[in-house]
Amino acid sequence: MRFLSLALSSLVLFPGVFGASALSSKHTKHVRQKGCSNSPSNRACWSDDFDISTNYYEKVPDTGVVREYWFNVENTTAAPDGVEMPVQLINGSFPGPTIIADWGDTVVVHVKNSLQNNGTGLHFHGIRQNWTDAMDGVPSITQCPTAPGDFFTYRWRAVEYGTGWYHSHFYVQAWDGVFGGIQINGPATANYDIDLGHVFLNDWYHTTADQLVLQAATGGPPTAPNGLINGTNTWGTKGSRFSTTFEAGKRYRMRLVNAAADQHFRFMIDGHQLEVIATDFVPIVPYNTKNLSIGMGQRYDVIVTAKRLTSGNFWLRAIPQTACSETDTTDKVKGIIRYDNSSTADPTTSAYSYTDSCADEEPSNLVPYLPINASGTYAYSKEETVEVQVTDNALLWLMNKTSFHTEWEYPSLLQISEGNRTWLDKQRVIHLPGADEWVYMVIHSPFAQDHPIHLHGHDFWVLGSGYGNFDSSMTNGLTLVNAPRRDVVMLPASGYVVIAIKTTNPGVWLMHCHIAWHTSEGFAVQILERITDITFDHDSLNSTCANWKSYVAAKDVNQYDSGV
Repeated sequence: MRFLSLALSSLVLFPGVFGASALSSKHTKHVRQKGCSNSPSNRACWSDDFDISTNYYEKVPDTGVVREYWFNVENTTAAPDGVEMPVQLINGSFPGPTIIADWGDTVVVHVKNSLQNNGTGLHFHGIRQNWTDAMDGVPSITQCPTAPGDFFTYRWRAVEYGTGWYHSHFYVQAWDGVFGGIQINGPATANYDIDLGHVFLNDWYHTTADQLVLQAATGGPPTAPNGLINGTNTWGTKGSRFSTTFEAGKRYRMRLVNAAADQHFRFMIDGHQLEVIATDFVPIVPYNTKNLSIGMGQRYDVIVTAKRLTSGNFWLRAIPQTACSETDTTDKVKGIIRYDNSSTADPTTSAYSYTDSCADEEPSNLVPYLPINASGTYAYSKEETVEVQVTDNALLWLMNKTSFHTEWEYPSLLQISEGNRTWLDKQRVIHLPGADEWVYMVIHSPFAQDHPIHLHGHDFWVLGSGYGNFDSSMTNGLTLVNAPRRDVVMLPASGYVVIAIKTTNPGVWLMHCHIAWHTSEGFAVQILERITDITFDHDSLNSTCANWKSYVAAKDVNQYDSGV
């Protein structure tokens, strides 16, 4: 077992045993039913021997089904809010096509790069990629970028169920439109009638992302003039709003995704309660709220019960939180819930009151339905420090005085496959060689800004978080009994978060801030987990890199960012 302290400040070294505070009292054991099937009146069921109480980390349906998709990434123009912009899209769609599969299916995605001047690589955000690290889609980590004119085929198993999304992990390409939804059908912790699918929440700029990231590096984060709900909004008299129609008394599932570059949203529907049933890919004991705090990269599944109405219109709101978001759109990012689909009137409803904040939802509400406790003993192993520095008039995030940087043409997975075990400081490598070990990480920051921290390849346990510095005297206050699990957590401003993982998934896994500019500026580390157990697709890895190197040589391509 190891304890890592990654700091936007530091990590320290103490032996000991964690105290355990319990959240498990909210968990109600589900009685498994034989021969049940998933239906609006019984969403806890799935199929024989699989339901909401199945341990999905250990047992997955063997469906034998392959879901196959063909994606073409291309340059085009679009006007999501009525203002025409150059964009990069998949199959001409904004957002891109939704990947839909059932729990246990195999998903195959063929990606053709038809872009004029950019590489690409598609990351399946939240998909754990069990023993398929090469399919994680991160240029400079698991592959070289896919060159213009080249193809890459991703193949992975849907071992979890719920809501995810995919996005380009090449430069800041995702925020020019290269993203879409992942819907893995499975059981749920509450019943509903209709699945409305994804509701994407985005910030939107009338400037391309490559220009914005340069502005962020030299002049601070850009201010978002607008935002989108499922790829649409208004700008002055232009554009149109997202809308959907409710039928009286029906229960609707919405799959919320914050796909913003740099906006933390507060989501609500005027006059309606949200019943929250999942956080990221983890089903939870349902709880009710009037509004929901959702950080970049995070997902929440909610159920909304329609009122007993035959007419009426209500605002659906995604409100940027000014505590951590540079925005001109405090309450302009809105859609409409209608009870009469012939209505064209704007709602006159009022928003719920809320506290402007970028904090996560209360941990006491995020109780995993499948209870799994973290191990109680630990040992710290090293200290890391994160700082911000201006070098050559450009802002960089540093860890141990070094900004994260990896090379597109020589990804970490290729280095490992060639037997290279020498790593530069700037590659920010954390070695985790042991199998089935608990690793605890303390991440803390002296900066007065919240950060969404995302780990590839794992759900992690969120043992605790707070303001100020974390030290050994605080370990008894950490939650080990059925702590919240997820893959994106908010690191509090001038504070810390403590997370735990178990080394069950060999691979090279990126951990990074999900603010687009911060990732590009080097706010990341890579975790080399059980590298002697990694499986390789040598042909795909080598051919993709050979094609990329040929493209770079022919076009004189320069790498301007961290590589991820």
